[in-house]
Amino acid sequence: MTTVAARGDGSAEPSPEVTQSSQASSSEAAPPVAQPLDVDVAPDTTATKQPGASTSADSALFEAAAALPKVLKIAGAVVAPTTLLTALLFYFGQMYANGSFEYFGVNFTVLDLTIQDYLIRSADGLIIPLIAIAGAILLALWIHQLLLRALPARIHRIALRVMMPCAAIAGVILVTLAIADVVGDAVFPAHPETRGLNFSVGVLLLAYAARLLRQLIADRQPEQVPRRPPGAVVVTEWGAIFILVSVGLFWAVGSYASLVGVGRAQQIEALLPSLPDVVAFSEKRLSLQAPGVREVTCQDPDAAYRFRYEGLKLVQQSGNQYLFLPAGWMHANGAAILIPRSETVRLEFSPVGQVRSATC
Repeated sequence: MTTVAARGDGSAEPSPEVTQSSQASSSEAAPPVAQPLDVDVAPDTTATKQPGASTSADSALFEAAAALPKVLKIAGAVVAPTTLLTALLFYFGQMYANGSFEYFGVNFTVLDLTIQDYLIRSADGLIIPLIAIAGAILLALWIHQLLLRALPARIHRIALRVMMPCAAIAGVILVTLAIADVVGDAVFPAHPETRGLNFSVGVLLLAYAARLLRQLIADRQPEQVPRRPPGAVVVTEWGAIFILVSVGLFWAVGSYASLVGVGRAQQIEALLPSLPDVVAFSEKRLSLQAPGVREVTCQDPDAAYRFRYEGLKLVQQSGNQYLFLPAGWMHANGAAILIPRSETVRLEFSPVGQVRSATC
């Protein structure tokens, strides 16, 4: 309702209350002041932005970036030893085959051995050393944790002062022995595999001594915050240690595998008379001229295999090649026989000493 006050001249004047209310309503309904035309106004998107979603996304991204180095570290800790172990097994099997077949006078490459053949052969002589090395490493870690974590602070510092120089001296001695064995006369002629093993263990002891030295310096200055070296320095240090230890392990494995291969070949030579006899039947004459091998010609013209060879022992079949040794084979003057695997050759196995007829 509008109240009007009458003037003296007969005109009507709105009351003060009405004037104030109308001004308030007009100020509420007035449109916003327009911006100047020469000013660029960016659209206001704050009304449509969701702060909660943005914060959670940024937090998830930050957590993923922070967890990446840990994931890479865990992956490296698993992949690197596994890859090294596989490479060591393959190298051991190859050197094992080289030493074994070289004892028989055969180049192992003609047999076309597969990766599975090398890995299977590595289980023959490398399982026990791997168990011993892994057990020694676990024992050393447990002793380290017991001495340096469970002891009181005073005894802990004394242990550090004793263990650090002992580890450094032992590491220098082992590395020096390994290098001297290569440069000069053989230090361990009966066990050449100890050269690489000494080198690897010596490098690990030197790295352990450096770690104890850092810990000893930190204990002497507890009030100062320890300065961490840059990440690139740490990665380079551990990479160099890993390479040196790997070189020493390959060095040791190569020498040890050759000795194990020769030893297994000598066992085969000793057990050769007790292995099953093998008779090789062939369509064509093979002209095998080895001591103890007898050739028999079949008189039947319709026979599929007209030639028979007795006095053979099968040692290996791989890569479509049969490796035979005569029953009386000796390393001093024996000859190995390689026959391609084909349909023109048939093998027959029988117990030792079985009597056969002189003709087919």
